This record gives sequence, structure tokens and C-alpha cells, in this order.
Amino acid sequence: MPPSAVTGSPRQPRSRALVKTLGYRLLMIVVTVVVAWLVLGDLRDAASIGIVANAVKTGTYYAYERFWDRIAWGLSEP
Repeated sequence: MPPSAVTGSPRQPRSRALVKTLGYRLLMIVVTVVVAWLVLGDLRDAASIGIVANAVKTGTYYAYERFWDRIAWGLSEP
């Protein structure tokens, strides 16, 4: 029987996943604000879009990262 692709425990600590998530989202806030500013021409509206959109995406990304951390598929054996 082939080994399961899903492991029972995460491969990294929650703190690492959280730091990665927050760093990535901060980068994405900047990108979103710049693009929205170029499109809208209004920095206040662009900042609002960047902050709200990325606040929602931060939680989603963290959950997604934690889910994939339990999947062994595509990783070499330790």
C-alpha cells in the first residue's frame, strides 16, 4: 500500500507559518495599493482597497498554508 500523502502533523511551527503569512500579506498590501492608486488616481481609496482586501486574504492564506503543510505529496522523504 502506498504511503499517505497527508501527514498527521504539520511540518513547520505555527509561528513560522504566521510570520510567512504576515510578511507575504504586507508585500501584497503594497502591491495592491500601488496598482489601485495607478488605476484610481486616489491614494486614500487605494489604501482602503489594499487594507480591506488583504485583511480578508491574510486569514485565508494562513489557513491554506497550514492545510498544505500537512500534505507530504511532492516533498522528499526527510
